[in-house]
Amino acid sequence: MSRFHIHIAVDDLQHSVGFYSAVFGCEPSILKDDYAKWALEDPRLNFAISTRGRNKGLDHIGLQAEDDAELQTIRRRLEQAGIHGLAQEATTCCYAQSDKYWVQDPAGIAWETFHTLGSAPMFGEQPEAEKQNACCAPNLSSSSCC
Repeated sequence: MSRFHIHIAVDDLQHSVGFYSAVFGCEPSILKDDYAKWALEDPRLNFAISTRGRNKGLDHIGLQAEDDAELQTIRRRLEQAGIHGLAQEATTCCYAQSDKYWVQDPAGIAWETFHTLGSAPMFGEQPEAEKQNACCAPNLSSSSCC
């Protein structure tokens, strides 16, 4: 069963962690200097915040697949509907290594479908000095994915 995913870019991580911990009634399951994630069961949700978004507010949404077969089922469903995107294999993002398939909805919101392979010691694949203060969502606006 997949888990709904929401990632929000914030200015003040500590303040936002306090707010969302009160909303969800629990502390984050992962907490870093620039990132926090709640893996909730009720509602079944992967909710993440970070200080790395291009713009503050909604960064991207998506579905976290339980396994590779479920990820491939979601990808086939999108492609059969004529929605083509960007596949990423064993990519590191948000302190995790994952296989992903990104698309963009008609309103321009990035949708990430992914299967987490394991944790990672860093936020992304580039060293910190090379980061451009962006989250993991690729720029799909110039592609013909939708």
